[in-house]
Amino acid sequence: MRLAYLGPPGTFTEEAALRYAEREQAELIPFSSMPALVSAVETGLADRAILPIENSLEGTVSTTVDLLIHETDLKICAELILPVRHFLLAHPGTRLDEIRVVLSHPQALAQCRRFLERCLPQAEQVAALSTAAAVAEVMRGEDRSRAAIGTLRAAELYGAAVLARDIQDQKSNATRFVVLAHEDAEPTGVDRTSLCFTVKRNVPGALVEVLNELAVAQIQMTKVESRPMKSVLGEYVFLVDIEGHRKDPQIAAALQRMAEKAADLKIFGSYPRDEDGLNGSREQRW
Repeated sequence: MRLAYLGPPGTFTEEAALRYAEREQAELIPFSSMPALVSAVETGLADRAILPIENSLEGTVSTTVDLLIHETDLKICAELILPVRHFLLAHPGTRLDEIRVVLSHPQALAQCRRFLERCLPQAEQVAALSTAAAVAEVMRGEDRSRAAIGTLRAAELYGAAVLARDIQDQKSNATRFVVLAHEDAEPTGVDRTSLCFTVKRNVPGALVEVLNELAVAQIQMTKVESRPMKSVLGEYVFLVDIEGHRKDPQIAAALQRMAEKAADLKIFGSYPRDEDGLNGSREQRW
């Protein structure tokens, strides 16, 4: 099985991919962007792709969610929750007071906002395609005024020194990853179902009517949020996670009633919940 992930080696997504590959015996294939991951599965270059979808500090990863809503019919077949530790990396011998530029993925920069404001208020923050790409860029030259936020694995791969450890705003920082494939998973008894829907225009209480079907069926909703439709200002698509599998009779009936009351409803997939990640028993290795 070929698993596409956001490269280069040393990213958090690579760590998630390595974890997933352990149990699925997968060959890892790096790609440079999340849309490229989806395209790889759709065109047969890979069998599955792993993408970040939610962070405990910064919330939903909009690129992944927008791909699921607007760009692909691939299904979520698995999830993986990993603790996230961020490290400030630079050339060996660099001092913290020398740093004038910090590179990293926008999510990583946001998750380390307090550290950057407190310890590097003078430093310009520059976005990179990934944390590993940021480390590679810093180590490619000799400029000691630049640093990157990345993983310990990236430090090892690119020969960087650690200037500061665990610089994320919250020590309990964690990211949820999803695996996309052409089919979702079969029921396990400990599942999650993710979906999105839009409501009928100019109908008072339309959102409540759709969501009420979950309450009537006593189905636990674990997440609800909205995203802009990207077509008309003021129109939104609603994202929902529920406990259970779409093939469970009770859930299948509730989803059917929701679809009848919504303007449109799309199921992203049903898949096993990552109980180890949810209870915090998994440790980051690098």
